[in-house]
Amino acid sequence: MNLTTDDNQWIPLSQARLRALVPPVRAVVAQPRPRTAVAMSAAGVTLFALVGSGAPNHNTLTVPTTWRALPAMPDVLSQTVTIAAIVLSCLGTLGMLSARRRGWSPDSRLLFLPGALAVLVVANLTPVGSSDTASYAAYGRIAALGGDPYVTSPAQLGGPYAQLVAVAWRDTTSVYGPVATWWQSAAAFLGGERPWVTIWVLMLANACVFLGTGYLLIRAADDPVRAGLLWVANPLLIGVLVGGGHLDTIVAALAVGAIHLARRTPRLRHDLLIGGLVGLACCVKISAALLGVALAWPLLRVGAWRRVARQASVAALTIALLYSVYGLHALAPLSAASRMVSFPSLWMVFDWLGSELLGPGATATAIRLLWPGLMLVLAWALHRRTPAGSPPAVAVPFALAFAWVLTAPWSMPWYAALPFVPAALCPQGRLTRYLVAATAALALVNNGGGHGWSA
Repeated sequence: MNLTTDDNQWIPLSQARLRALVPPVRAVVAQPRPRTAVAMSAAGVTLFALVGSGAPNHNTLTVPTTWRALPAMPDVLSQTVTIAAIVLSCLGTLGMLSARRRGWSPDSRLLFLPGALAVLVVANLTPVGSSDTASYAAYGRIAALGGDPYVTSPAQLGGPYAQLVAVAWRDTTSVYGPVATWWQSAAAFLGGERPWVTIWVLMLANACVFLGTGYLLIRAADDPVRAGLLWVANPLLIGVLVGGGHLDTIVAALAVGAIHLARRTPRLRHDLLIGGLVGLACCVKISAALLGVALAWPLLRVGAWRRVARQASVAALTIALLYSVYGLHALAPLSAASRMVSFPSLWMVFDWLGSELLGPGATATAIRLLWPGLMLVLAWALHRRTPAGSPPAVAVPFALAFAWVLTAPWSMPWYAALPFVPAALCPQGRLTRYLVAATAALALVNNGGGHGWSA
């Protein structure tokens, strides 16, 4: 029995009074601090910026952006620096995610601020890893002049805009939707006869959308820190999406809104908004139709046919109205694009062997028929391995979009923007690490540092 003295007399001391007098000693557990991962992430972004300031891409080499301070790098050097940037960014992202799983809990605002600074720096440099922004600028110039980018190619446009477009795409008309065309046209209106201004405007606008998407993900996620690490503080995405200036950022922003609404208590206005957002995303890039399918599938499984019908009807109406501005011929370039096979696609060997045995036409048809089935099978397998507790409106879009990146005949690292959105809203899981690694692998293979990659 514990005793104490009171007026020189021994009396029992209760456990409650004992705890009040002698507070318990609590074990202090040190929070993991991923200094190495943070350093690698910072180094990755710095190297991306170094490549951008050296303008290694042959197609944008003559773009006199304000912040370009370094002479053009030799091909071998810029290629090496870009590879190092991708590897360091991948390892840094994986390291920070690992620290998060072990209890690292920084303030999400502290993640946003350095991420925003890195985004703004990279956006003010020349495009890295792709010359797509030059094609965007040319299509925008055609539209700004009153032309039709679905009929007129950059080569037919001619002039300084066409000279910046990669040779492989100079005779290709636009494969992007009308919303993308108006986005490009607005930039070209500001740029006028100066294509470098148009590209700069596109880069800055894309950076703003990227930051807005990151803010929305942090606000919508159950784990804001993890959402920040996967998007706004993700050096790999900063290098691929912001450094490349790709339209996939806009699709991702619209996907955040659609998925967030799908997670909420169902209301009529939610279904209408979801359908509208999916329709707008499809009018940027038609591949966003996967988002609509993914959001509809959980509803079909529980018999919510009316909700599916409402979302699909609004999405279809939005697409029809916006495409009607140009007409059905705006869809024609998509048919040619669907026959393309990229390296290192799973279909490369099939395409090579099939072309020898069956002919190019039959092989292209076979690939178009086979790859969607493979994508659905892989999506089913990925969905079974999504973290327990993931809402269907998050898990299904992640599984389907990730399967699309892995199985599509033509797949680029910036396509990963779509699966990264639901990944940021999912609980911790191993599949996210696979997504980061797959994006880095695609970026390494499709690395345009110093070689004028024309994707």
